[in-house]
Amino acid sequence: MIDHDRLFKELLTNFFPEFIELFFPQISADWQPDSIRFLPQEVFSDITQGKKKILDLIVQASFKNQDALFIIHTEHQSYSQTDFNERMFTYFARLHEKYGLPIYPIVIYSFDTPIKPEPNSYRIELFGKTVLEFNYSVIQLNQLHWQEYALLEKSGS
Repeated sequence: MIDHDRLFKELLTNFFPEFIELFFPQISADWQPDSIRFLPQEVFSDITQGKKKILDLIVQASFKNQDALFIIHTEHQSYSQTDFNERMFTYFARLHEKYGLPIYPIVIYSFDTPIKPEPNSYRIELFGKTVLEFNYSVIQLNQLHWQEYALLEKSGS
């Protein structure tokens, strides 16, 4: 059996600046790629399910021309899961509590099916009021067309 999570972590670790440049040019414009530091994996206990959850990749970086840090949290998800957006919020909240830094959350969905777009937010509404709205960036591989990225490579972009 192939350990997709481990392979994604290795791939992202080896090519993290290139990954950010390709998929998140707005980050590339405002960070110092030579400042990145991979933080140790975080392990959180999920009290409701009685399981331990290990975050995939946590990177600390510096803003360009600023003496300030931020975190990029990247999760790989190899299957569709109904409550995954809630789990992403929990990870965000715990990382924010621990580090007290701005966090840019990213999810990479690598499954073949379903092909429908996966959620990119978690929202709680109560009595007609939105009390929480948490958003994260999504790269859903089964929604991308590889030809567009091959053209980028040929053009040198």
